[in-house]
Amino acid sequence: FYFRNKHRPFLLFVSLLHVHTPLITTEKFQGRSRHGLYGDNVEEMDWMVGKLLGVIDKEDLKNTTFIYFASDHGGFLEAHRGNSQLGGWNGIYKGGKGMGGWEGGIRVPGIVRWPGVLPAGTVIDEPTSLMDIYPTVVQLAGGAVPQDRVVDGHTLLPLLRGTEQHSRHEFLFHYCGVFLHAVRWHQKDS
Repeated sequence: FYFRNKHRPFLLFVSLLHVHTPLITTEKFQGRSRHGLYGDNVEEMDWMVGKLLGVIDKEDLKNTTFIYFASDHGGFLEAHRGNSQLGGWNGIYKGGKGMGGWEGGIRVPGIVRWPGVLPAGTVIDEPTSLMDIYPTVVQLAGGAVPQDRVVDGHTLLPLLRGTEQHSRHEFLFHYCGVFLHAVRWHQKDS
């Protein structure tokens, strides 16, 4: 795919199943981690992402490629096999994937890589959302988000480039299906 498009803009979306139950990993990675099957899956996912980044670097696309890596939710703490937990770890945050609005279920890190444009090592501690990916990609492609409807996401580029210091989100709503489970209020200028 990238060979045909490496000299013009393209979008590559990769969605990995690796840290979702039933935690299926290849034989090469089974038993490699001290953290059981979940850890094996994390190690295989890390290897796969490394292979993708290696191709991007080898093809000299690193400085022109915007990469965003994130999870859609926290660890799946409810998943067990016997006494062994299968679904990860959420650190200091309570709750997990299926636990409505607890922080462990909805707060996840996002990692951005774009060496030709963004400085390495920058940490942004502002609330954003996966809904922000759409307007960010639209802006990168030179387009405009539709103006005939409400778009809940905001482009991440001003925040990432440091031209804005605070998230444009004052409220973030977390729904499970049609049910509202949590609301995060981030007071402006707080």
